[in-house]
Amino acid sequence: VIGVVIGKTDVRSFPDRKNIGTERYTFNFTIRDSPTYFINVQSWGREEYIRSLSESFRVGDCVTIENPLIQSKEAEREEKFNPVTPSGYKLLLSENHSVVKTSSCYDTDSRLLSLLHLPVKDPQDYYSLGDIVANGQSLHGRVLNVLAAVMAVSG
Repeated sequence: VIGVVIGKTDVRSFPDRKNIGTERYTFNFTIRDSPTYFINVQSWGREEYIRSLSESFRVGDCVTIENPLIQSKEAEREEKFNPVTPSGYKLLLSENHSVVKTSSCYDTDSRLLSLLHLPVKDPQDYYSLGDIVANGQSLHGRVLNVLAAVMAVSG
Protein backbone atom coordinates (compact mmCIF):
# COMPACT_ATOMS: atom_id res chain seq x y z
CA VAL A 1 0.00 0.00 0.00
CA ILE A 2 1.42 3.41 -0.96
CA GLY A 3 -0.05 6.66 0.33
CA VAL A 4 0.58 10.04 1.87
CA VAL A 5 0.34 10.32 5.67
CA ILE A 6 -2.54 12.74 6.41
CA GLY A 7 -2.70 12.29 10.19
CA LYS A 8 -0.74 10.74 13.02
CA THR A 9 -1.16 10.26 16.78
CA ASP A 10 1.47 10.38 19.50
CA VAL A 11 2.93 7.15 20.91
CA ARG A 12 0.95 5.85 23.89
CA SER A 13 1.47 2.95 26.26
CA PHE A 14 -0.94 0.61 28.01
CA PRO A 15 -0.45 -2.12 30.62
CA ASP A 16 -0.01 -5.46 28.88
CA ARG A 17 -2.76 -7.81 30.07
CA LYS A 18 -0.81 -10.89 29.00
CA ASN A 19 2.48 -9.92 30.68
CA ILE A 20 1.57 -8.25 33.96
CA GLY A 21 3.97 -5.45 34.87
CA THR A 22 4.96 -4.66 31.28
CA GLU A 23 3.67 -2.07 28.80
CA ARG A 24 2.53 -2.33 25.19
CA TYR A 25 3.06 0.66 22.92
CA THR A 26 0.92 1.93 20.07
CA PHE A 27 0.34 4.79 17.68
CA ASN A 28 -1.98 5.30 14.73
CA PHE A 29 -1.74 7.12 11.45
CA THR A 30 -3.96 7.65 8.42
CA ILE A 31 -2.82 7.31 4.82
CA ARG A 32 -4.54 8.42 1.63
CA ASP A 33 -3.96 7.29 -1.93
CA SER A 34 -6.81 9.03 -3.78
CA PRO A 35 -9.34 11.84 -3.19
CA THR A 36 -11.91 9.23 -2.14
CA TYR A 37 -9.94 6.58 -0.26
CA PHE A 38 -7.98 6.72 2.98
CA ILE A 39 -7.45 4.19 5.74
CA ASN A 40 -6.31 4.12 9.35
CA VAL A 41 -3.18 2.19 10.28
CA GLN A 42 -2.60 0.90 13.80
CA SER A 43 0.72 -0.33 15.14
CA TRP A 44 1.41 -2.16 18.39
CA GLY A 45 4.64 -3.49 19.81
CA ARG A 46 7.65 -3.01 22.01
CA GLU A 47 8.58 0.54 22.97
CA GLU A 48 11.76 0.58 20.84
CA TYR A 49 9.92 -0.60 17.71
CA ILE A 50 6.97 1.77 18.09
CA ARG A 51 9.06 4.85 18.93
CA SER A 52 11.45 4.14 16.06
CA LEU A 53 8.59 3.61 13.61
CA SER A 54 6.76 6.74 14.78
CA GLU A 55 9.91 8.86 14.42
CA SER A 56 10.65 7.51 10.93
CA PHE A 57 7.97 9.63 9.18
CA ARG A 58 5.80 12.74 9.56
CA VAL A 59 2.47 13.98 8.26
CA GLY A 60 3.04 14.82 4.60
CA ASP A 61 5.51 11.98 3.96
CA CYS A 62 4.74 9.20 1.52
CA VAL A 63 4.95 5.69 2.89
CA THR A 64 4.93 2.21 1.43
CA ILE A 65 3.48 -0.39 3.78
CA GLU A 66 4.41 -4.00 3.13
CA ASN A 67 2.66 -7.02 4.69
CA PRO A 68 0.08 -5.30 6.90
CA LEU A 69 -2.68 -7.34 8.46
CA ILE A 70 -6.07 -6.26 7.16
CA GLN A 71 -8.63 -6.22 9.95
CA SER A 72 -12.30 -5.23 10.19
CA LYS A 73 -12.62 -2.06 12.20
CA GLU A 74 -14.90 -1.65 15.18
CA ALA A 75 -16.37 1.60 13.87
CA GLU A 76 -18.03 2.90 17.01
CA ARG A 77 -15.02 2.38 19.27
CA GLU A 78 -12.20 3.19 16.84
CA GLU A 79 -13.69 6.22 15.15
CA LYS A 80 -13.87 8.10 18.44
CA PHE A 81 -10.08 8.53 18.25
CA ASN A 82 -9.32 8.23 14.51
CA PRO A 83 -10.70 9.81 11.35
CA VAL A 84 -13.86 8.18 10.03
CA THR A 85 -12.77 6.36 6.87
CA PRO A 86 -14.82 5.13 3.90
CA SER A 87 -13.48 1.59 4.42
CA GLY A 88 -14.79 -1.07 6.78
CA TYR A 89 -11.19 -2.07 7.43
CA LYS A 90 -7.96 -0.87 9.05
CA LEU A 91 -4.37 -1.92 8.57
CA LEU A 92 -2.50 -3.42 11.50
CA LEU A 93 1.31 -3.34 11.56
CA SER A 94 3.26 -6.13 13.16
CA GLU A 95 6.87 -5.79 14.24
CA ASN A 96 7.71 -9.27 12.90
CA HIS A 97 5.95 -9.11 9.53
CA SER A 98 5.28 -5.53 8.40
CA VAL A 99 7.64 -2.98 6.90
CA VAL A 100 7.08 0.77 6.47
CA LYS A 101 9.34 2.60 4.02
CA THR A 102 9.30 6.36 3.56
CA SER A 103 10.06 8.28 0.42
CA SER A 104 9.55 11.70 -1.06
CA CYS A 105 6.10 12.09 -2.60
CA TYR A 106 7.87 13.66 -5.58
CA ASP A 107 9.85 10.45 -6.03
CA THR A 108 6.80 8.21 -5.54
CA ASP A 109 3.93 10.10 -7.17
CA SER A 110 3.58 13.89 -7.07
CA ARG A 111 -0.23 13.52 -7.24
CA LEU A 112 -0.16 12.17 -3.67
CA LEU A 113 0.97 15.58 -2.36
CA SER A 114 -2.27 17.23 -3.50
CA LEU A 115 -4.24 14.74 -1.34
CA LEU A 116 -2.70 16.15 1.82
CA HIS A 117 -4.96 19.22 1.74
CA LEU A 118 -8.29 17.54 0.99
CA PRO A 119 -10.77 17.36 3.87
CA VAL A 120 -11.70 13.88 5.10
CA LYS A 121 -15.32 14.88 5.69
CA ASP A 122 -18.18 15.60 3.30
CA PRO A 123 -18.02 19.32 2.36
CA GLN A 124 -21.70 19.66 3.35
CA ASP A 125 -21.05 18.29 6.86
CA TYR A 126 -19.29 21.34 8.38
CA TYR A 127 -20.30 24.24 10.58
CA SER A 128 -18.55 27.56 10.26
CA LEU A 129 -17.47 29.37 13.41
CA GLY A 130 -20.13 32.02 12.60
CA ASP A 131 -22.85 29.35 12.54
CA ILE A 132 -21.72 28.06 15.91
CA VAL A 133 -21.71 31.53 17.47
CA ALA A 134 -25.15 32.33 16.01
CA ASN A 135 -26.75 28.99 16.90
CA GLY A 136 -24.76 27.99 19.98
CA GLN A 137 -27.74 27.19 22.21
CA SER A 138 -29.42 24.87 19.70
CA LEU A 139 -26.12 23.05 19.07
CA HIS A 140 -25.38 22.46 22.78
CA GLY A 141 -24.34 18.86 23.45
CA ARG A 142 -23.94 17.91 19.77
CA VAL A 143 -20.71 16.73 18.15
CA LEU A 144 -19.87 19.07 15.27
CA ASN A 145 -17.41 19.15 12.42
CA VAL A 146 -15.76 22.55 12.15
CA LEU A 147 -13.90 23.85 9.12
CA ALA A 148 -11.54 26.64 10.09
CA ALA A 149 -8.14 27.98 9.07
CA VAL A 150 -5.31 29.11 11.32
CA MET A 151 -4.44 32.70 10.45
CA ALA A 152 -1.46 33.14 12.75
CA VAL A 153 0.52 31.40 15.43
CA SER A 154 2.51 33.40 17.91
CA GLY A 155 4.59 32.56 20.94
